[in-house]
Amino acid sequence: MAAAEEGFRPLEEESLVDYIKSTPALLVQLGEQLEGLAIKEVGDGNLNFVYIVTSPGGSFVIKQVQYTGLIIEQSTYCFVVQTCIKLMITSKSHLICLATQALPYIRCIGTSWPMTKERAYFEMLALKEHGRLCPNHVPEVYHFDRPMSLIAMRYLKPPHIILRKGLIAGIEYPLLAQHMSDFMARTLFFTSLLYHSTLEHRKAVAEFCGNVELCRLTEQVVFSDPYKVAQYNHWTSPHLDHDAEAIRDDDILKIEVAGLKSMFCERAQALIHGDLHTGSVMVTNDSTQVIDPEFAFYGPMGFDIGAFLGNLILAFFSQDGHANKDNDREAYKRWILKMLEETWNLFHQKFVALWNENFDGHGEAYLADIFNKPELQLLAQKKYMTDLFHDSIGFGAAKMIRRIVGVAHVEDFESIADGSQRALCERRALDCAKKLLKERRKFESISQVISVIEEISAR
Repeated sequence: MAAAEEGFRPLEEESLVDYIKSTPALLVQLGEQLEGLAIKEVGDGNLNFVYIVTSPGGSFVIKQVQYTGLIIEQSTYCFVVQTCIKLMITSKSHLICLATQALPYIRCIGTSWPMTKERAYFEMLALKEHGRLCPNHVPEVYHFDRPMSLIAMRYLKPPHIILRKGLIAGIEYPLLAQHMSDFMARTLFFTSLLYHSTLEHRKAVAEFCGNVELCRLTEQVVFSDPYKVAQYNHWTSPHLDHDAEAIRDDDILKIEVAGLKSMFCERAQALIHGDLHTGSVMVTNDSTQVIDPEFAFYGPMGFDIGAFLGNLILAFFSQDGHANKDNDREAYKRWILKMLEETWNLFHQKFVALWNENFDGHGEAYLADIFNKPELQLLAQKKYMTDLFHDSIGFGAAKMIRRIVGVAHVEDFESIADGSQRALCERRALDCAKKLLKERRKFESISQVISVIEEISAR
């Protein structure tokens, strides 16, 4: 904490020029050319500062967490949290790597949550580690200043846009499943005990344990608030009033969610992005870039996989609300289901391939001199991947539910103007999520999950 507070000063456009001049790593990215330097502030000044910096010699993005030292009291918690998360969903410029972050302190109901500037440190660590493991799909970090809570990274130039916006617009991305499966397989495998020694793993886990504030935020908004009367829950009312009440009264659902929450809190399986929804991915036809890992920590792999798959399912159920007389979106819905199926199947294929390639390495989860028969290796892999599949389905369903009856919603549904139509789309997504969450252990393949989605969509 002290490292982040000492020497902090917010930068403005004029002072940023001086900062760039005094920082060799940034000057290099501009080709040492300051003539014609252009700086554009594109963030929300109440939450953080985000600058696009360009010159004839190069470009980059600067992100600095704002710090005011304020305490947000309970009466303003709703506004702050909803604003922060809404901005995370809807206000990321299609031009840049942008993550909107909260003010430094939030006082929640009965509990004080210090939202420290140190979260920039964990975001930087995750960007660098994920970038090392999967450089084609993570923007490079050029510079990090811990006291200033400042990250400089690659500028993702147009036509990159946020994937969620592309899905709302009905745009197909032919390489999406290939790229996302590659990102998830590599970042999750190489930060797990399938590749790490226990000594390496515990050291890495300890490094990320400090990102506790954002983990606690996830624990509340994903696993707790949607299943109780919580002041800041909201939904499309009155249409979904009974649906929200049904979730709060569903004892089986609560038991299943409690198990997922325990796994999220207790299982340090791999370095996860922690917020891998379709608003944290920027895309073009041939590029996929994963951004904003500010929630990163060592947790269950299925949380990342489920977050991405669950958001694809939300996008699927939202399509009827974006259909019109010229485009019924049916073909696009089929494309989303194809991406859902291919993403999991390709991930499974790539993850197991990495495991096979490194089975005789120094990973200590399944020692080669114990699992020394091919049939035993196959049995271990089958159980591991089946468990991971069920975890992913469960976490994905929980993420779907929280986006409909919790504090933070998604633009996929929120951009549907007609309340009745929006509620119909959301109800189908809720029904799907509840079935997937409660019956996830029955599924043996992603095609069976798709069958459930199609069945509910046809109602």
